[in-house]
Amino acid sequence: MSPLEELRLLLRPAGGGLHLVSTGLDEQRALQRRLYSAHDDAAVTARWEAALARIPAARAIILGVPSDVGAGFRRGANLGPIEIRKALLDARPDWPARLDAARIVDIGDVLCVPQLLHDEMLSESQKERSRAALYPELPPAVRAAVPVSPLSMAERALDLVFALNPTVKPFVLGGDHSVAWPVASALARAHAGARWGIVQPDAHTDLLEERLGVKYCFATWSFHANELLGRDGRLVQVGIRASRHDRAHWEGTLGVRQFWASACLEDPDRELDAIVGHLRAVGVTGVYFSNDVDGTDSAWASATGTPEAGGLTPDFVERLVTRLGEEIGLLAGDLVEVAPPLQDTPTARADTLALAVRYVGATLSAMAGSTI
Repeated sequence: MSPLEELRLLLRPAGGGLHLVSTGLDEQRALQRRLYSAHDDAAVTARWEAALARIPAARAIILGVPSDVGAGFRRGANLGPIEIRKALLDARPDWPARLDAARIVDIGDVLCVPQLLHDEMLSESQKERSRAALYPELPPAVRAAVPVSPLSMAERALDLVFALNPTVKPFVLGGDHSVAWPVASALARAHAGARWGIVQPDAHTDLLEERLGVKYCFATWSFHANELLGRDGRLVQVGIRASRHDRAHWEGTLGVRQFWASACLEDPDRELDAIVGHLRAVGVTGVYFSNDVDGTDSAWASATGTPEAGGLTPDFVERLVTRLGEEIGLLAGDLVEVAPPLQDTPTARADTLALAVRYVGATLSAMAGSTI
């Protein structure tokens, strides 16, 4: 199969990564028709396939991964991609035109089987059954090589995107924070030998080697990404405040660099300068900005699985990603853990989605080098 043919198997039009047969289907179709300016499903599919064909000339791509199997306390981040896209269209009705002008292509969603997470965690018999259900049209020998779990499918999709366009910059809409692992893994192959790093706004460290025996999930992805980077200070965590251990433990044992929320609130300018200065000191030439919305204080971001008070302000996060784009350069980005069904106040859903619109715009603008 060609890369485009395989992408058509792994992905669905934007908003279509959740397998729906009744409840929610009309809402999903309505979003897709708005995004693609289409009147029926056939036109949606045709325009999505045309979008895939633009990957080789794209400056950046958007990929939705609506999976929250790898999440923790409260669930609902599987609805993040569809609700964020709706909020973007509501706030900026010309959103598709803005993307086109910036050569940013929304390539759709990974088709997520909601009970699965990563192929490494599945038995051969489960993978065989899932492949038969997902790819019935493929010959058995071809089918045996195709992934079935959201993280594995996202990783493969990003490898294919990089094969089509080695300089493209991916932006992922999550989903829980486990969806950052495929981005880090694909970047390690696409930018092998380069001094790239990760800047992770987050309330939590996500630095467990495994959680309850699970290798890849919301609480472990940073550990494995840090292993890819070599534990040399190129994983930078910003906004940490909910941890069993102090900063000295994480920095001393795993070689990460942390800027805790309390320091960022005390003197934002000092900490922004220190973050950029640290990245330069360790030789980072490009950054993956992995933005867990719970890094932001729960006053602005309560519709998430683990909201935490005492966090970063939206202004700080936006200034951070803007400076990284201008002074270091962004290779990739994401926004994860936006869980619209989880609302602690009547306005929490709207507030968190408004914040998501702001962060998506700021990150894509930093990636593209122009205002989106």
